Amino acid sequence: MYTNTSFPVLLQLETLGLSDAYVYPAFLFGTLTYMVIMFFNLTVLATIAWSKKLHKPMFILLFNLPVSDMLGGTAFFPHLVFSIVTQNRLISYPACVIQGFLIHVYGTGNLLILSAMAYDRYIAICCPLRYNAIMTPHNTVRIIVIIWLINLSIMVTLFLLFARFKICRTNIVDLFCNNPSLLKLVCEDKRVNNIYGLFNVGLLQGGSLLIIIYTYAQILRTCVMTNHPEARKKALQTSGSHLVVFIILQINTFVTLLAHRIESTSPFLRRALGVSILVFPPLLDPIIYALKTKELKQSIKTLLKRNGASSEL
Repeated sequence: MYTNTSFPVLLQLETLGLSDAYVYPAFLFGTLTYMVIMFFNLTVLATIAWSKKLHKPMFILLFNLPVSDMLGGTAFFPHLVFSIVTQNRLISYPACVIQGFLIHVYGTGNLLILSAMAYDRYIAICCPLRYNAIMTPHNTVRIIVIIWLINLSIMVTLFLLFARFKICRTNIVDLFCNNPSLLKLVCEDKRVNNIYGLFNVGLLQGGSLLIIIYTYAQILRTCVMTNHPEARKKALQTSGSHLVVFIILQINTFVTLLAHRIESTSPFLRRALGVSILVFPPLLDPIIYALKTKELKQSIKTLLKRNGASSEL
């Protein structure tokens, strides 16, 4: 179907390939996954907001990660479960652009937030005497504002570059809308968009990777040199959870973006990797931090016990 128009049209997302027997199990699984993601992330948010002992730079920065994860989950799951139960994979052009924008804000936000958290851990472990002077409440808020300003400015520019095109196709090659799949709807010269996209991948993926490599090399060096086993254990415990979360996101994002640019890549593999970015980080992030960060784990237990006791009264 050819449509040389910039006006709203209905786009066809890639089919889920579900037989009638699997429609309702898939609907229940998708709904349950979304509810679990929202519950876990809201629990982390509520705990950080409620517990005064968590009102520290590390946890204030962490507060932004569940917000970003819930944004990504909400951009993806509601439309997915609706399309499963209705067996209708159509999505309007504006809704597709909005979904793609929110999903990219989620992915970029996670990379920037995790990079800022790596910097915080680096200062806490490698420069402990200067930590309170560097990570003041004012500077922490400034870092958060910069993260979201960079994120939104990059994504707004990315989608404004796409908005100048008229689409000539209506089939989205993925299970959800994103910038690479939207660009495949265009028959005009997309070199500027591709260059800008590659620049962003290099800047965000490469920049965050360099920050992680440098900060964790310094953290490891400091931990090896320290003569205090308890301090070393605590440092590795808080930093280890952060590193696991970063590696999961980095590998998923990089492989998925690479798969879009290699034509010989299996479409099934590309779609599976794309969905994994929207399922595993939002689902695993709160679990990893809750299990591996002692202060957060204790505060979550206290909050849940308090709510349980209140409900019995």
